[in-house]
Amino acid sequence: MITKEHKDLAHWALNYALEKGCSQARVVLYTGTDNSFEYRDTQLDKLEQSSENGMTLYLFVDGRYSSYSTNRLDKNELGKFIANGIATTRYLEKDEFRKLPDPARLYKGDGKGLDLYDKAIETLSVDDKLALLKENVNEVYGTDDRLISVTAGYSDGTNGSYIVDSNGFNNETESSYFSLSAETAMKGADDARPSSYWYDASGRWDKLQKTGIGKLAYERTLRKLGQEKIESGVYKMLVDNLSVSRLLSPVVSALYGNSIQQKDSFLINKIDEKIVSDKLTLIDDPHIKQARGARWFDSEGVATQKRSIIENGVLKMYYLDTYYAGKLAMSPTVQSPSVLTVKWGDKNFDQLLATVEKGIWVTGFNGGNHNRTTGDFSFGIEGFLIENGKPVKALNEMNITGNLLTLWQNVEAIGNDPRTISSWRIPSILFDKVNFSGK
Repeated sequence: MITKEHKDLAHWALNYALEKGCSQARVVLYTGTDNSFEYRDTQLDKLEQSSENGMTLYLFVDGRYSSYSTNRLDKNELGKFIANGIATTRYLEKDEFRKLPDPARLYKGDGKGLDLYDKAIETLSVDDKLALLKENVNEVYGTDDRLISVTAGYSDGTNGSYIVDSNGFNNETESSYFSLSAETAMKGADDARPSSYWYDASGRWDKLQKTGIGKLAYERTLRKLGQEKIESGVYKMLVDNLSVSRLLSPVVSALYGNSIQQKDSFLINKIDEKIVSDKLTLIDDPHIKQARGARWFDSEGVATQKRSIIENGVLKMYYLDTYYAGKLAMSPTVQSPSVLTVKWGDKNFDQLLATVEKGIWVTGFNGGNHNRTTGDFSFGIEGFLIENGKPVKALNEMNITGNLLTLWQNVEAIGNDPRTISSWRIPSILFDKVNFSGK
């Protein structure tokens, strides 16, 4: 993780850049470790371990701007690297909007309290990790002649960064992660080879689900047997909490400053307008303890805060860093999302399912695309036909088409079952009047 030597080097690099001609500068020194293991059937199929140390420099020179990264952290080499970067930057065009954030917006706390780093990662052995993989494979391996393969994967790692800039910002972050997954494939009818997966992830070792992953992956694959198309039509659509972020992601992407400024967004000039169903409230809540994505400040050092992104269907903000806020002549907010949370409803998934007389439960998306300027989309889906509140037939090779704003205006109900292992805490959502194409 970040050491005193790392911090001293970052300060030296900042001072050196300023001495060599930068009017402003930011230095980000980062470290990380990644370990991943994969067990396929009865054999260890992959073992990868890596570590990384590097530095990114953001240089502001005579009204010009550039950024450079290196993993060569020797002072002599770093000095030459910085000097060459400054010289190269002077060849670029001036850009009046490139500057560090207003110091008043910077985070000024001590960086503690979110509890994002688990020291257990320092004591876990390879044997501990491989035992998890074997156990989850053995939950289903050899239990069904139709099984083609059973694969389990484990990964963990650490991330740390230290940021210092000429506006006085000086702080660090550190976090850890653990994940366990499984995937199974089976022989289906004809040449069909349905497969599915399950996974769990956590920043804390003691909160990671360690058993049942392989069994869940198998059960999800089993229910795919006999998949087929049904007739095209307009159906209610229930999207579960594992898949619904695929439909929200294009909406969030359309809120970024670069998309707005480059007119590559279907949400331009929509602040304080009702854009989706009043059932939808989307909150960015960055200070949830131990949450994936939690943080006190963004990559500019700007202090994060709890914000309403969409409130009862009304768009309240864009994600605007210093640069794009300047170009748009708007007030800056924050660079990107932290922990996105959809305000929950009062029904769990089974209760939502029970309300659907006829519709389609979408369990996954297979390809597709959307137009970033209009919001029109076409996505491939798989899932189940719902009749009288129950899944009755496995489906695949179908598509949904329409416009994202129309889709989100047709939200009928929101569940109360988000997967809190993700930085996007989005529950299952029921949509009305969705166009499906099949036979």
